[in-house]
Amino acid sequence: MRSPASRTIGDILYNFHWIRPGEAARAAQAWAGGLGGFLARRGIRAIINLRGRNDDLSWWKNETRIAEAGGIAHFDAMLDSRKLPTRQMLMRLIACFDAAPRPFMLKCSGGQDRTSFAAGLYLLHRDGWQAMDTAKAQFARFPYLHFPKVHQRWLKAFLDFAHQDARGVPLAEWIEQSYTPERAKAWLDTHGLADGYAAIFTAPTRSPYQW
Repeated sequence: MRSPASRTIGDILYNFHWIRPGEAARAAQAWAGGLGGFLARRGIRAIINLRGRNDDLSWWKNETRIAEAGGIAHFDAMLDSRKLPTRQMLMRLIACFDAAPRPFMLKCSGGQDRTSFAAGLYLLHRDGWQAMDTAKAQFARFPYLHFPKVHQRWLKAFLDFAHQDARGVPLAEWIEQSYTPERAKAWLDTHGLADGYAAIFTAPTRSPYQW
C-alpha cells in the first residue's frame, strides 16, 4: 500500500485512507466523479455507505450504478453526525462490517465525522476493547480532517461511553443486548457533553449533502 508521502491526488481529493491496509478503508463522497476508476485502482470490493439509502438522490443512484457495473457490493447504513444513533442503526452498521467483502470502503459525505465514528467502531468490533487507542486515532484532525462542531463532540466520546457501559462485553453483543441512545445521552450529560449532540435520532433531516 502507498505510504502517506506517496498519496495521489485522488487520495487527497476524496480524503481516502486505509484503516487496515488491504482490508478496510475510509473516504468521502466522490463528488468530483471518477468513482469507478478510483475504486478499481484500490481494489475495493465493497462500499459501506453511511448516508443511508436515498433512491431519489443523484449521488446514490450514481454510486449504486457504478458499484453494480464494477461488481462491487454496496451496503447502506445510516448515521447522523449530530444525533445519537438508535440500536437498530448500530446493529445495521455491525451487520455491514460482517457482510462486506474485503477490502471495503466506508464513506459519508466528507469522510470526516460519520466515517471517523464508523471506522472507530469497526476497529473495536474487529480487535476488541484493547483497540481503543487505535480506534480513537480515527478521529484525528490530521490526516482525517475531523474538526467536530459543537453537536458533533459526542462522536469520539461515544467510544469511551461504550467501553465503560459494556464492561468487557464485545461491542456487537453490547449493542444488541444493552445499548440505548437514552443510556448514551445520560452518560454524555453527566460527562460535560450535554451540548455535545443535537438530539436522539428519529428521522433524517433531508438534504442532498447531508444524506
